[in-house]
Amino acid sequence: MTRRIGATLAPHRVICFRSMTLMPEDPPGSRRPRQTGDDQGTDLPYPEGWFCLALSRELAPGRVLTRRLAGEDVVVYRTRDGQAYAVRPYCPHLGAHLGAGGTVEGRNLVCPFHRFAFAGDGRCVATPAGPPPRARLAHHTVLERDGFVFVWRGPDGTPPGWEVPGTAQALVVPTASWRTEVRTHAQEIIENTLDYRHLPVLHHVAVREVDPPTVEGPFLRMRLRLGPDRPAVLKRWIEADHSFLMAGLGCLRVEFALPSLGLVSYLWAMHTPVGPRRTQLLVATACVDGREPAGAGPSLLRRPLHRAFARAMLWIAVSKVRQDLTIWNAKRYEPRPRLAVGDETIGYFRRWARQFYGTARSHGG
Repeated sequence: MTRRIGATLAPHRVICFRSMTLMPEDPPGSRRPRQTGDDQGTDLPYPEGWFCLALSRELAPGRVLTRRLAGEDVVVYRTRDGQAYAVRPYCPHLGAHLGAGGTVEGRNLVCPFHRFAFAGDGRCVATPAGPPPRARLAHHTVLERDGFVFVWRGPDGTPPGWEVPGTAQALVVPTASWRTEVRTHAQEIIENTLDYRHLPVLHHVAVREVDPPTVEGPFLRMRLRLGPDRPAVLKRWIEADHSFLMAGLGCLRVEFALPSLGLVSYLWAMHTPVGPRRTQLLVATACVDGREPAGAGPSLLRRPLHRAFARAMLWIAVSKVRQDLTIWNAKRYEPRPRLAVGDETIGYFRRWARQFYGTARSHGG
């Protein structure tokens, strides 16, 4: 059942610039986050949810990667049978970092220091000499979806209560990608999507709300009609309805169709908090044939077109992100923004986002 937060948002909203104050209300018993100084704004805690640590294609069988999540290293690896795992980085024997020379042998992760071997459930199952000790690696829950490897971050190690939805096209995986580190919170980046007002100002993109934001638990969905604000002939050619899905604060997926080309395109933006006010941003794109049945692979003749269009989409998306980076890397988080008419979606988003801070809400949810 769709649950709405706050006032109903009217479709086809006309953005006005009359100033007024619209501040999100606090839930009962919550406290506003502590101010850390005029130049710092407010420090948000690390959010909970699913966060992307790698593209599936980066994690070939036998490969071991070290990635950052919420100020800590996470070691991600894939066993020879294709299963992906993520563990805390240090061997419980004598503390060697498993991402610094650790190897995969069959279905086990092997420590580079003394060759203690750990099974997929974290148990130490072998040593070079004698029976293994009662030792276990601390594991993260892993979800692999649409060519991305996600890791769950929950309060006090609680298991996930939801999953990132996959696309309707079963064979969709990103074919082009780009990443960068941003000096801001993950929430600030994904909130940008709800800030319609900045699109024509910063990006010269015309925006029209087709379906207003709606909340389904950890998911937020909406549909916007986007296109260049000039010239008019170009706007008519490539203006399209874009369906947005936010799965927590770590994953944004955008889908839109171009019937004139027979294509359906996907864009993902993954926001992974790696340190205080530092977020790893991954942008990826894919393109599929909109005239083929769901799950059908592209024809050999159209496959180069799909890849070329995905690369073009990525180039356009990255050019817009680079404009945002100038703002994100210098701005601060405003816990009590003075919103204006036309900014209702920002307040709507912030009320939805509070659920991803759980027990940490009193420090900045």
